Amino acid sequence: MRNFSRNIVYRFVIVIMLVIISLSYTLIKSDKNIMEVFYYRKELPIYSVDTEEKKIALTFDAAWGDDYTLGILDILDKYDVKATFFLVGFWVDKYPHHVKEIHKRGHDVGNHSTNHPYMTKLSDEEALKEIEITSEKIEKLIGVKPNLFRPPFGDYDDRIVRLCRENGYYIIQWDVDSLDWKELGVQPVVDRVTRNVQNGSIVLFHNNAKYILEYLPIIIERLKNEGYELVPLSELIYKDNFYIDNTGRQRLNN
Repeated sequence: MRNFSRNIVYRFVIVIMLVIISLSYTLIKSDKNIMEVFYYRKELPIYSVDTEEKKIALTFDAAWGDDYTLGILDILDKYDVKATFFLVGFWVDKYPHHVKEIHKRGHDVGNHSTNHPYMTKLSDEEALKEIEITSEKIEKLIGVKPNLFRPPFGDYDDRIVRLCRENGYYIIQWDVDSLDWKELGVQPVVDRVTRNVQNGSIVLFHNNAKYILEYLPIIIERLKNEGYELVPLSELIYKDNFYIDNTGRQRLNN
């Protein structure tokens, strides 16, 4: 009886090993990591892009204030740089002429919600409404519906990422935070950005941050001197045939 039980155990172990080997072979052929099968994979936005090209995207969130927007646009023009602006709905309502000006000067216009809420605290219906209302406002002003969305406060979860994707939006974060909102002065922002960028980086600024008209030219000059090309997100991210790794880096499928 003991030998019979032992044989059953051996057969069970062999079957399990064959299943694992078969599964591993299948995953290797499809170029996926075996860990993905056994572990939960969190849905992530795009934090950066995997590229061999020295390209970086400068992004500006606009929610409160408009003191420096035209100055930013003039600086970008001076250095022939195109960037991406994420706009909140109430900012769009208050400064429609600047929404048009941003688009007119060749920059990407992205969506940053309608009321700047924590998106994860909203129902699917409420979250989608936050996005779509602002997209409609922007489209009426510039004739183009945004397909880039940045959640306020960087707040997201699996549900919000899926909701955006299912409704045609690329959800965008950042891998380099200038921390300009802390108003620490010019040099700390310059150092933080220039020391942390890499190919495919997405840099976060705010349109009404103190000192931005001082540190932005310095940062642009340094990055250009290092050989980086500064492009809008529409020229940096992949539109299809990609996946997001566990660091939020967007990569092309092989």
